[in-house]
Amino acid sequence: MGVGEGEGLQAVILAGGLGTRLRPYTFFVPKPMLPLGDRPLLEHIISLLSRHGVTDVIMTVSYLRKAIEDYFGEGDELGVKISYVRTARPMGTAGQLKTAEPYVKGSFFVLYGDSLVEADLTRFAEYHRAKGATATLMLMPYRETLRYGFIDTDEEGRMTQWREKPVVEGWINVGCYMMEPSFLQYIPGGTMYGMNDAFNAALKRGERIYAYKAEGDFIDIGDRKSYLAANSRFVERLGRIL
Repeated sequence: MGVGEGEGLQAVILAGGLGTRLRPYTFFVPKPMLPLGDRPLLEHIISLLSRHGVTDVIMTVSYLRKAIEDYFGEGDELGVKISYVRTARPMGTAGQLKTAEPYVKGSFFVLYGDSLVEADLTRFAEYHRAKGATATLMLMPYRETLRYGFIDTDEEGRMTQWREKPVVEGWINVGCYMMEPSFLQYIPGGTMYGMNDAFNAALKRGERIYAYKAEGDFIDIGDRKSYLAANSRFVERLGRIL
């Protein structure tokens, strides 16, 4: 059984960004509607939620919102119910989330509309509940080899080590959360506010904030290079299917 079946679990998708790093692609198409293979990114996200039994979707929209609303409507064709929360301007990730507060009924997922997480949301929800968390972040491993050699020196400027193209690795936030409605009290209304600010405010108040180390894949389309690489992957998958 999916996490949402019989429980009314909701998801909020933050889809109101400007996509400035993806121009000129985003002059006429909002970033969440850019195609990955044969479908826009947002459709992949909604399909993921649906597979895990989540059928009540709240979508925060702003820039070129009609392209999103006209394509998905109320979500009937995808087997979900979509409600839209409209803002006149971008509000930052947490600021967008705050606008959905009147529609949130209980535990809910939050996903960014410009990235795709391919992971087991059911296990994620079970972890969140077992911890009794106010909010839980999903993490995935990340590893990158830097382009340049790093030179270490002492206080006098004497070279101590040459590290050629060092590797950076660790666990990163992939823009997928599970939250309780009480978390939203840490986001001020009507202003630009980042998700990191909201989490830091909650931590200072001693809230139970957890991180879930997930297995799966994370696809980010934050800039033109990453978008073209992601789309190539999905086109290749589509070719295998056909």
